[in-house]
Amino acid sequence: MSHEVTSSADSPFRSEPGERDRAPQFVLPLVVRIEKASPPARTDALETAARAVLVLLSDERSLGDGEWAGAVRDWQDARIRKVVRRARGAEWRRAVALPGVTVTGKTAEVRVFPPVPLDGWPKDLARLQVSGTDLDDPEPPVRADPALPVLWLNPGLGMSAGKAMAQAGHAAQLAWWELSAGQRAAWRDGGFALAVRTADPARWEELTSGGLPLVRDAGFTEIAPGSCTVVADHPALR
Repeated sequence: MSHEVTSSADSPFRSEPGERDRAPQFVLPLVVRIEKASPPARTDALETAARAVLVLLSDERSLGDGEWAGAVRDWQDARIRKVVRRARGAEWRRAVALPGVTVTGKTAEVRVFPPVPLDGWPKDLARLQVSGTDLDDPEPPVRADPALPVLWLNPGLGMSAGKAMAQAGHAAQLAWWELSAGQRAAWRDGGFALAVRTADPARWEELTSGGLPLVRDAGFTEIAPGSCTVVADHPALR
């Protein structure tokens, strides 16, 4: 599921193509493991996907002269599109064999891969399905620790788990961009601890108007263009 992303400091959604639209477009592939007998919990999948994006961004291979650095730079120079696909069994084993990083949550496994051109997906990833990523939480998520970064989902939008995973990844990335080197290191050293929760409807306007990183969707799938989907509430940015 691919999405346009802007931060709270950017101009509102515009239908006219901008400079980033005219740049060559890349996408960050994420694959979530969904076995029939033991699917992951929805919230854990969202949190694991967000952490996977941060792990990729901070990986030595993505920095400086690392082997993924050129692809990461090209991707970030355009729209930071992300696509979440699902895999199980042999599909998952083939995905894990490709260069990337697997991040594990309490119940979820998400593998993130270096960015690829929109039309240049590896065969074993291109054949995976985007649909069918609907997941549930066996129990309501506990209240988020106020000391943790929290990625707040728009309470007025119904998003599939795959869509929400990509959006949470966007929000984590926007927060990462706004942190200092020291703040990034502290977050990394803490294992990129974070929470993903649905905001209280009464608080959503406050969250979106407080200057925190804000994801706006391009409207390619599921929701209307320009919809505000996630606010990244990192303690260092308050």
